[in-house]
Amino acid sequence: MFSHDFQKRVRYGETDQMGYLYYGHYPAYYEIGRVEMLRSLGLAYKSLEEEHQVMMPVMSLNMRFVRPARYDENLTIRTTLRKMPTKHIVFHVDIFNEAGKLVNGGVVKLCFVHMKTNKTVPVPEVLAEKLRPFYSE
Repeated sequence: MFSHDFQKRVRYGETDQMGYLYYGHYPAYYEIGRVEMLRSLGLAYKSLEEEHQVMMPVMSLNMRFVRPARYDENLTIRTTLRKMPTKHIVFHVDIFNEAGKLVNGGVVKLCFVHMKTNKTVPVPEVLAEKLRPFYSE
């Protein structure tokens, strides 16, 4: 299993009239978690696309709202890969407030698509190579 934490402060423009993080912004926070997790492995989304010609479109997104995140709170976005990706990659995301309490949680499933053929492909070897040390055979 591989997990990564990233800190993100709730900005004023991301809140609703109640001062809560607007519900429509949570998928963007999930994306921040995914991008920063891959970056922590030394792999950027940009390089997957430009150097390896692989895109990662979202196939499904499920969320649950536990408590509100508020303006100016520094949230922890914890992104976890529970299983080694094969033809799909599934990110489990938990967002915690400054008190360490769960605010939101969810699961995002993506697939790998070759940019030239527009067909699904297995996990790119460059990503698999970086993840293998975290999973026992």
